[in-house]
Amino acid sequence: MKSSMKKLILSATISTLLFMLGCGGANTTTAPEKKAADPNKKILIGFSMDTLKEHWTKDKELIEKRAAELGAEVITTVADSNDEKQIQQVETLLSRGIDVLIIAPHNGLIAATAVEKAKKQGVFVISYDRMIQSDALDLFVSHLHSTAGRMQAEYALRAKPNGNYILVYGAPTDNNALIMKAEQAKVLKSAVDSGAVKIVADQHAVEWSPEAALKIVENALTNNNNDIAAIVCSNDGTAGGAIQALKSQGLIGKVVVTGMDAQIDGLQRIAQGEQSMTVYKPIKPLAYAAVESAVKLARGEKIETTQTMKAVNKEIPFVFIEPKVIEQSNLMDIVRDGHEEYDRIFANVPADKRPPKN
Repeated sequence: MKSSMKKLILSATISTLLFMLGCGGANTTTAPEKKAADPNKKILIGFSMDTLKEHWTKDKELIEKRAAELGAEVITTVADSNDEKQIQQVETLLSRGIDVLIIAPHNGLIAATAVEKAKKQGVFVISYDRMIQSDALDLFVSHLHSTAGRMQAEYALRAKPNGNYILVYGAPTDNNALIMKAEQAKVLKSAVDSGAVKIVADQHAVEWSPEAALKIVENALTNNNNDIAAIVCSNDGTAGGAIQALKSQGLIGKVVVTGMDAQIDGLQRIAQGEQSMTVYKPIKPLAYAAVESAVKLARGEKIETTQTMKAVNKEIPFVFIEPKVIEQSNLMDIVRDGHEEYDRIFANVPADKRPPKN
């Protein structure tokens, strides 16, 4: 491990310990709160992204679009799943004089360092989609990932109440993956305790990688003579890897496979009967809520929310969007919502097998 990375991780660990030791979960920064921006000054928002893979390109486009509509400017950086790079990019954003920092972190623990840096300069910080382990946050804007994990496990149990299960979790560095894992375990507990369900493999897919999911499922299929009832995958990317493994064994349509994010490839697999479901997390309301909240913070306006989410020792104001189960029977909801186009979703389905457009 490079010495710079060691220092970075050590810094993050020390920061977390300081948070935990803080009285009542109070902010550790002693910097004065940033004053509301001059109403005539253009608000400058820094958007620090982990990646542009999967749905994240759409998040970027929508955040920049909404900011422009509100007369604000966004400077976006992408860390390519590199913690050290993300911290450096945040430093660059701060040097540009941003009023608000929106962070979609790669690692929720290490990103606490970025929050500290921002707060020392009196910059408001919004944790976007993934929770950062920092009590200094001003706001958390996300989908309810606990609900998403519960939906996946409940769907699998309804379809396959008995049999061998494979659980493919998301990246271990992503707090959302850990939240979903815990919720899946709660839902499956009674079925596992009764012996109706046996979890024959459960493993994290590093960086939510389809290739990692493919290997996890291939090994589990081999070790269990293809006797698998359901594969609870935490997103559509890992579901794609699982389905690739099932195809090679002629098991498509015989095994329940869950997903999340309503990616186009996942939606196409659902349309074809390969993937059972996905958890749809509407991106537009999430992105818009983040930008609108950033503008309000910069202007000194109140954000209307009664919900909170615990970071380390402190409850952080929480704006959330409810997810929704999408399966073959309600795929058209995705079209009606404007999330994806009809012709793209059903591109691999014969015309006479497609649902009507209206």
